[in-house]
Amino acid sequence: MPHTFTLPNIRREIASLWMLAWPVLIGQLANVGMGVADVAMTGHTSADELAAVSLGASVWGIILVTVTGIMMAVNSIVAHDVGAGALDKVPHTVRQALWSGLGVGLVAALLANLATLVFDHLYLTPHVQHQASLFVHIISIGLVPLAAYRALYGYSTSINETKPVMVIAILGLVFNVFVNWLLVFGNWGFPALGGVGCAVATGLCMWLMLGAMLVWIRFAPAYRATYPFTHWEWPHWPEIRSTLRLGLPIGVTYFAEVSAFGAVSLLVARYGVVEVSAHQIALNFSSLTFMVPLSFGIALITRVGQSMGEGDAVRARFVAWVGVGMALAFGVLSAVLMVAFRHQISAAYTSDLAVQALCAYLLVFAALFQLSDATQVATSSAIRGYKVTRQPMQIQLLAFWGFALPLGCWLGLGHDMAAAGFWIGLCIGLTVAAVLLSWALHRLAQQRVAEGKTVF
Repeated sequence: MPHTFTLPNIRREIASLWMLAWPVLIGQLANVGMGVADVAMTGHTSADELAAVSLGASVWGIILVTVTGIMMAVNSIVAHDVGAGALDKVPHTVRQALWSGLGVGLVAALLANLATLVFDHLYLTPHVQHQASLFVHIISIGLVPLAAYRALYGYSTSINETKPVMVIAILGLVFNVFVNWLLVFGNWGFPALGGVGCAVATGLCMWLMLGAMLVWIRFAPAYRATYPFTHWEWPHWPEIRSTLRLGLPIGVTYFAEVSAFGAVSLLVARYGVVEVSAHQIALNFSSLTFMVPLSFGIALITRVGQSMGEGDAVRARFVAWVGVGMALAFGVLSAVLMVAFRHQISAAYTSDLAVQALCAYLLVFAALFQLSDATQVATSSAIRGYKVTRQPMQIQLLAFWGFALPLGCWLGLGHDMAAAGFWIGLCIGLTVAAVLLSWALHRLAQQRVAEGKTVF
């Protein structure tokens, strides 16, 4: 049987998933590379500028991934339509998703700017507080194009067109690094803005990527059967509400995880520039490695969604667990490499010796949660491929806000373990999420096989 767990079948599925995932992976790495470039380039100006960017990026990161999660509903909807052969439904879905993106982006920009008020209540120097707030105010100009881009991103990947997201992300990374070089250090006569220059570069980059995706969709033959811009269409509120009902739990799921990490960054700030800078570098590099299992997860949404659209629940179950296995295998590899090269990683980010030493220590904890982090993102993505989004949300809220953050505060603040205490809490939270999501995926997959039908 083509969907039994034999070695030849597993190899074929790995090859199919990899063909879909590798352009997404390179695109995701390029996207994260923008954040890496921001932190690394600012780290070679001053510790204060690095701290300001770290804090500003914490707020930006929470809002960014929440918007990304909300717009990920497009992936599941389009994948199911493609699997069912209902290509005529796709253009309408995309047009309404863009209207959703406009609203989501505007609300996100408002919330990002309001979130800077939290900096008034932290133990920050006036310069760091001002620069961190200014960073968020400027970078928020990129939230509307980000939401629209993610709608088109979901559309493209769900019709099996993943190379555009790779090429456009690489273009964005090159643009981001170049403008950083101009504005962070003041090259070619431009003003030396420090960390604020990173915000300008990233905000402009979001508009560039949206424009590039629109051009690609307009001229690439692969989009002709589902081309969404044949005519103008006003918002259709029932469609938008349906998309948001599916997407908001994903956004909350992403928020639960990233806000826990972001809250840790803000709480660590009270321990000074060295602690917050080392923490942010370790978190930044962990985010880089996380892009690999996340890319597998994005591909899983498409593969599982198309299988369920076809009404083949057995194939969906097979695809889901092969994808989880691939993510877990990478988690093992990244953990080993992170421990082995932790000192070199720290030195690549900053020349401050105190920050380097603490960062190398924190990377050990980051290595510990690679396995559970890879497992939880793959299982939650596979579940979303079934058009089920509330259960992963509930599990993530429990894992991160019921376990990770309370334990981190207890160890970091109550037992004066500082950043290390918070990282131990995060390790435990991710493990809880991985175990519960694996159990949830098993039950859901078995239920759909038993039903023998796709549930919409």
